[in-house]
Amino acid sequence: MAKPKVLISRLIDREVIDFLAPHAEVTAWKEPRGMTREELYRSIADKDGLMLWLDKVDNDFLDHAPKLRVIAHRAAGFDTINAEACARRGIPVSNTTRGVDETTADYAMTLMLGAARRLVDAINTTRQGGWEAWDVMRVPFYGIDVHHKTLGIIGMGKIGSNVARRAKGFSMRILYYDIVRSPFEKEIGAEYVSDLNTLLRQADFISIHVLLNKATFHLIGEKELAMMKPTAILVNTARGPVIDQKALYQALKQKKIQAAAIDVTEVEPIAKDDPLLTLDNILVSPHIAGYSRPTRLAMDMLSSENLLAGLRGEPMPTCVNCHLIPKKK
Repeated sequence: MAKPKVLISRLIDREVIDFLAPHAEVTAWKEPRGMTREELYRSIADKDGLMLWLDKVDNDFLDHAPKLRVIAHRAAGFDTINAEACARRGIPVSNTTRGVDETTADYAMTLMLGAARRLVDAINTTRQGGWEAWDVMRVPFYGIDVHHKTLGIIGMGKIGSNVARRAKGFSMRILYYDIVRSPFEKEIGAEYVSDLNTLLRQADFISIHVLLNKATFHLIGEKELAMMKPTAILVNTARGPVIDQKALYQALKQKKIQAAAIDVTEVEPIAKDDPLLTLDNILVSPHIAGYSRPTRLAMDMLSSENLLAGLRGEPMPTCVNCHLIPKKK
């Protein structure tokens, strides 16, 4: 019996390919850049399974993959994949959550601390030879403390909960808003607020941890930014379009909030001439919050397990649309 054919659309560790090879005929993309749409379409025509990373899957994509049986996405978020369209065609889609919650929580705290203490400015000044024996009252990098401040978490899932646990080590008061109340709020010492506006008005730091969907698109816009304290710092390690980027630029430029630190943008990669990059009160990193090397490998191995399970017709460890697939009569 012939092995199923599988495409991996981006660079990946050899260990993952070796894991899949006994069970599938693997084609793995080997260039640093991602595949173009045309290259993808040519490559998926005869594939049974796909392991993708941030490639857009819509009906046109699916029309070019008539043999497709399963998609394994190499990320926790899956907003680039039309999971409902896949389900209508009987194609299960999985995401990869193994390890990413802890690693992303680490990075969210990194951004929070870096923005609060103006770390990048201080390091760049040192590199540029600008370190002086400053008078105590004219240090140019006065930041704000994180300890004993109020942290507002938007989205108390696995990542939000892990951010809360870390924040307790800084003696922070923790508020959170979510459409579902967390059963772990007492364990992690978080206070539930029933409306987003209350959180925005009270928090010194706001960290976003929600999926991107119709309800969360531009969840934070001009109105929400205006509710925040002028000393507030906004952190986003979720998805870029959760924040209205134009509104964020204006709020930062006009000093309506103190700073922002984001790992995601509305368009990725962010354009070199994006006005956000002209501001000195924002940190922008290139969507790396969940990617320590051990976590990246763990995620890809889970993606492999999902892929093989789907090809065998077995339950996938982390399927996101299996409940939507019509049951066979």
